Amino acid sequence: MRITFICLLILLHPCISFAGEADVLAAEVEPVGGEFYRFNVTVQHNDESWEHYVTRWEIMDAERNILAVRALRHPHIKEQPFTRSVTAIIPEETDNVIIRAYDSIHEFGGKELTLKLNKDNQDETH
Repeated sequence: MRITFICLLILLHPCISFAGEADVLAAEVEPVGGEFYRFNVTVQHNDESWEHYVTRWEIMDAERNILAVRALRHPHIKEQPFTRSVTAIIPEETDNVIIRAYDSIHEFGGKELTLKLNKDNQDETH
C-alpha cells in the first residue's frame, strides 16, 4: 500500500515530466551577405503544455558566447519536430557555431549540434 501511494504521488507531481529534454536534430545555414547568416534549425521535444515546452534555441561560438537567440512563443504540441529560422550576425573569425535548445522544465541538456560555417561561398561585400 505504501509503495502504491508513493508511486501515485510521483506520477501526479506537477514537476515530474515525461517530455524529456529538447534536442537539436538538424540545422542549415546560408550566408546572406556581410556577417549575416540565416539559420534554419530543427528541434524535437514532446511539448506537453504552456508549462512545459521549448521556449528558445541559441546559437553560440566555440567559447559558448551567445551570438543569437530564437524565442519560441508557444508550445508545438502537434508539430514535432519543428523548424524555425533566425538571421544572425556571426563575427568574421567564427568558423563553427553550436546550437542548443532550452525547455521550460529541463532547461538545457538535450542534444546540441555543432555546425561549420561555409564562408567560402559568401560574396565579399564588406
